[in-house]
Amino acid sequence: MPGIKSDRWIRQMALHHDMINPFSEKQVREGVISYGLSSYGYDLRVADEFKIFTNVNSTIVDPKRFDERSFVTITGDSVVVPPNSFALARSVEYFKIPRDVLTVCVGKSTYARCGIIVNVTPFEPEWEGFVTLEISNTTPLPAKVYANEGLCQILFFQSDEPCEVSYADRKGKYQAQKGIVLPKL
Repeated sequence: MPGIKSDRWIRQMALHHDMINPFSEKQVREGVISYGLSSYGYDLRVADEFKIFTNVNSTIVDPKRFDERSFVTITGDSVVVPPNSFALARSVEYFKIPRDVLTVCVGKSTYARCGIIVNVTPFEPEWEGFVTLEISNTTPLPAKVYANEGLCQILFFQSDEPCEVSYADRKGKYQAQKGIVLPKL
């Protein structure tokens, strides 16, 4: 049935159609910021590699001519995002979105209550890859983000008919991305 999809649908699509890999069939909560299957979504995990914005090289953030020197790459169990700053990361999970599905991502309340905002564009029909995650620290204090724990929730919306042209059909520039992918023109 069209509309927002439940845990049963997400479980079936993940287990039988490899929509989410690796897939946690239940919400993992003990001692971590929760991740895994929820009632109407999936809480994805952030991997252990982060790219943090820095102004060491006095570059300009330009989406048409992005300078990789704008970032410092850090790998670890956690990362500290500087005050009023921004980091990129990627999901632990690899997603394969069906042709009749669109997703929306929302931040988890645990991080939102700490002033950490997560922005991810929708996963379009037939997009696949690791998700590049945008993490903003809106506070005047350093903020800690934990690797391999929940960061945001994905909501799945199914249409009553498949789209005419999918992301794969358009040969989208972020299709099948493997790591943290920087802006492309």
